Amino acid sequence: MTTSSGSHRDEPSTTADEREMLDGWLDYHRATLLWKCEGLQDEELRRTPLAPSELSLLGLVRHMAEVERYWFRQIMLGEDVPDLFVTDEDRDGDFHFTGAATWAEAEQAWRTEVERARRAAAGRSLDLVSKAESHHRGEVFSLRWVYTHMIEEYARHNGHADLLREQIDGATGE
Repeated sequence: MTTSSGSHRDEPSTTADEREMLDGWLDYHRATLLWKCEGLQDEELRRTPLAPSELSLLGLVRHMAEVERYWFRQIMLGEDVPDLFVTDEDRDGDFHFTGAATWAEAEQAWRTEVERARRAAAGRSLDLVSKAESHHRGEVFSLRWVYTHMIEEYARHNGHADLLREQIDGATGE
């Protein structure tokens, strides 16, 4: 499927094996989030048009960079890497930013974390259990669970992105 600006989202295979299916759906939802941001200026991406919600497209991309980093690197691999935007003082720092925050910065952080997540998962069994426990739940997770959760996380936030984009400039689309 080609988006309005010419970028491409690959439809996931309907007959793939489990790993290819999970990779396909995760990549599809990653591409969907970027598509929802295409063609907008920084000011529009920072906009929070659904008051009282603090959600913005820029915040969603920053949030998903944090989520990619958290689940694939901090939890699955047990890497001791700091959060990107979140702090102890502001647990929603991915959504809180100044007028100086840019799309270029957020997109680069997101692309970097997606690439690192792909490397973290590459060649590993879906049955692999995480090296770290979630600080939210105190449990370990299989790589299969992380993939499924990431697809759910993107799908939920892509719904938010649909609403935000429509409020910003009226653009709609699946």
